[in-house]
Parts: sequence; C-alpha cells; structure tokens
Amino acid sequence: MGATLEEQIGERLKFRGQGLATAESCSGGLIAHRITNVPGSSAYFLGGVVSYSNDAKVSLLGVTPHTLQTHGAVSEAVAREMAEGARERFAADYTVACTGIAGPTGGTAEKPVGLVYIGAAGPGGTRVERCQFNGDRMSIKEQTADRALRMVLEALA
Repeated sequence: MGATLEEQIGERLKFRGQGLATAESCSGGLIAHRITNVPGSSAYFLGGVVSYSNDAKVSLLGVTPHTLQTHGAVSEAVAREMAEGARERFAADYTVACTGIAGPTGGTAEKPVGLVYIGAAGPGGTRVERCQFNGDRMSIKEQTADRALRMVLEALA
C-alpha cells in the first residue's frame, strides 16, 4: 500500500525544508490532525488555527469584516483570506484553509449543506476550489480534509 496523502506531503516538505500551516473552519481541525498523525511532522508542520467563528477568522487570520459582510463566511473570498492570513501569520511556505457547511443544518438554497471552499496558498500563489460534498457531517469533514490534502500535494508538485 502506498503512502498516505499526509505522508507524501511530509516527505516533500522535509526534503525541501519547508513548512505548512492550516486554517480550518468546517473541518474542525481534522486536516491538522491528519498531518500531525505522521511521525516527525514537527519538522514541517508549523501550526494551525480552527477559526469557527467569524470573530476568530478576523482576529486570528486577518479576514476582513468587509469580506465576511459582502461574501459570507462560506465563500471563495474568505477561503482565500484565511489561507493567505495563515501563511503570513505562521511564516509558512504553504497553507491550506477551508470554510463550509458540514450540516446537517445551516444550509440554504444558495449555500447548501456540503458546500465547502478550500484555499491552498504557496509560493506560486493562492488557489481556491468550490466543492459540493455529500453525506453526513463526518463524511463532509473527511471529504474536506481529503481534498485539502490533495490540494497541498498538488501545490508541492
């Protein structure tokens, strides 16, 4: 069996001497949990923020209140600001951020349960993906973590 996503990320970051940080909302720290399950992850994992509230997004990651008011917490713009804010605050080479609606409540017609925006920031810029996941709350969190880790791996390619 091959190496997990988080193991592959760790190998590349260690080889390059680079660091990674996370900024999570709807995943509740699951991305950081998976990264830190890899022995030796302290060599490249700089830290993470679980910014569940809008106030935490503003105070800890530098998301602007204007962005939150204009686009809402679950938006491409907020995922971008979360990723870029974490990169700046942790002085990380790479960051990944997510914001979304894990459910089972909280969705609307415009922003349904399972809607997640994932941002990955690195030396080559910031990329944000809009994802629509299905399933229960834990399944949506797991799908978010999987896609976020894949985006980090793609950024490291």
